Amino acid sequence: MEITVKTFEELTLNELHDILQLRSEVFVVEQDCVYQDIDGKDQKALHVIGKKEGKIVAYTRCFEPGIYFEEAAIGRVVVAVKERKYGFGHDVMKASILAIKKRYHTESIKLSAQTYLIKFYESHNFVTTGEEYLEDGIPHIAMVTA
Repeated sequence: MEITVKTFEELTLNELHDILQLRSEVFVVEQDCVYQDIDGKDQKALHVIGKKEGKIVAYTRCFEPGIYFEEAAIGRVVVAVKERKYGFGHDVMKASILAIKKRYHTESIKLSAQTYLIKFYESHNFVTTGEEYLEDGIPHIAMVTA
């Protein structure tokens, strides 16, 4: 998998389409969750894109401190269903953490994790903070870098 990091302005129209399609496939259809994915924050995000044979198979969006949380943030972490057995989620998370450190000069990162993925994020040095909460009807918990 090849990973690139782009600002919103650097995305091609096809990349933007494919990112939104992947997010919709997983977060809306697979997870059966009706929510407003296009939230006006993509323009402020750094987009970490994993492509395999030219097709987007993994993705995150990252924010500088103060945009989403007080800390820098990682969100919309997604891997295509058929590509989950290859470790692409770990690859895109490592690239996202590195992109935040390089671009925003901070080690402090926060995310809102679906609770079934706590162990995944713990493997990237995140720890839970606070209580579990529902976000769009799905159990989540805040996690921050240790």
